[in-house]
Amino acid sequence: MAVKYFQREVLPVTALVIMECANVGLNTLFKAATLKGMSYHVFIVYSYGLAALLLLPSLFCSFRSRTLPPMNFSILYKIVLLGIIGCCSNIMGYTGINYSSPTLASAISNLTPAFTFLLAVLFRMESVSFKRTSSVAKMLGTVVSIGGAFIVTLYNGPVVIASSPPSVSIRSQSTNPNWILGAAFLSVEYFCVPLWYIVQTQIMREYPAEFTVVCFYSLGVSFWTFLVTLFTEGSDLGVWKIKPNIALVSIVCSGLFGSCINNTIHTWALRIKGPLFVAMFKPLSIAIAVAMGVIFLRDSLYIGSLIGATVITMGFYTVMWGKAKEVALVEDDKKANHEQANEADLDSTSGSQKAPLLESYKNDEHV
Repeated sequence: MAVKYFQREVLPVTALVIMECANVGLNTLFKAATLKGMSYHVFIVYSYGLAALLLLPSLFCSFRSRTLPPMNFSILYKIVLLGIIGCCSNIMGYTGINYSSPTLASAISNLTPAFTFLLAVLFRMESVSFKRTSSVAKMLGTVVSIGGAFIVTLYNGPVVIASSPPSVSIRSQSTNPNWILGAAFLSVEYFCVPLWYIVQTQIMREYPAEFTVVCFYSLGVSFWTFLVTLFTEGSDLGVWKIKPNIALVSIVCSGLFGSCINNTIHTWALRIKGPLFVAMFKPLSIAIAVAMGVIFLRDSLYIGSLIGATVITMGFYTVMWGKAKEVALVEDDKKANHEQANEADLDSTSGSQKAPLLESYKNDEHV
């Protein structure tokens, strides 16, 4: 029981928090690489191609104890659709970071839970009822988390820890045309991310093999982005040459920790916990970015960051409480149905035992 609880409750939370920390670092590394002149289209092609290569052995061996269903047309076309969504999401996201900053990307990602919640309700993956406290908790926690994330992003306040000269805030850059264009691209990306969650969850229900699906997905993203790159870059072969500098480091790190490990862990979490649970970790990225900046880059810590982080935590745990209560209600219903089925079986068994005795009594009386 303890092992099962750890696998279904503790491990997904720990893994997703670690992945959000990794994503913040990978976005910063990507920004440094593009400043050196690397094409972000080529970056996507190489990083996802590397991920597909790393996951290639999964096509020839199964990591699950039970037999998987055959790879039919329904699953294949959903994986192709997933690759197209991933291609659009990555191009929009990296274009947005190129025009703006990784911090803005973390800020815009706070819209993901709201979009995911709406789409999950639309596709009947989440139930909503104002009469149930679990549903109210999920809705309220989602709104609170988004609000807290925007507090961190848009409000500084007094300095709590002054480690460096005041940095330029996102709000002070909002009149920059490139910043506005970057925000538009990032908004499109974080509308595509919930679509990715929804389609991936449906694929997992039909074909629960994370490594195989992510391998095909990575191959699809690399292929579609390659076609886009041929259109945008033309016959310039120089863009495909990667020098052994920060660009190569960024591609290897993104391919291994981002496209490969991150997508596999997210796919696994979608299978066992659902899209809303995974989306709720996005607001944590801005708080993680602030914490990492204070610890590793000696950035200043503002009161707005502390308030926002507290609000994010409250909203996050409110949603987690609502999800836990919802799971408990489902388990209680299953237990009640199981007990009713057992009682019905006992009644039918006792009835079948009484009938022969009654017939024997009647036969003896007739004689």
